[in-house]
Amino acid sequence: MNLNKQQMKFFLDTINDILKHPQVYKLDSYIQHGSVSRLSHSIGVAYYSYITALNMPFKIDFNSLIRGAMLHDFFFYDWRDKNKGFRWHGFKHPKIALENAQQYFDLTKKEKDIILRHMWPLTVIPPKYIESMIVSFVDKTVSVM
Repeated sequence: MNLNKQQMKFFLDTINDILKHPQVYKLDSYIQHGSVSRLSHSIGVAYYSYITALNMPFKIDFNSLIRGAMLHDFFFYDWRDKNKGFRWHGFKHPKIALENAQQYFDLTKKEKDIILRHMWPLTVIPPKYIESMIVSFVDKTVSVM
């Protein structure tokens, strides 16, 4: 599905609000999956989460969905380097990302849940909101792509 002009403008306006912050650009220095930077990964998850949500029959908070997706991996270390003590990354990084995001952004309850629960079912507590479920699913899909 392609976004129409109004949908694309909404998406770009929403991510640009996050992209204005200089800390976010540090994510471009870290590889997330394969050769994709963490920043590119986050933009991809936000974009495909938005497209997925547009096709769902639920009332969606699109702003929180996109912002939460943009910040779901907001951490600043190379998780692949096991020699530096980043063991159990899959379990730990959602909390680290949330703590980092809260330092720089005012977050809604949904945005916090999206960030904290995006690794479900690896992490035990399931997402509370449909927006969180969408980002969790799309994150795994984008990571494989």
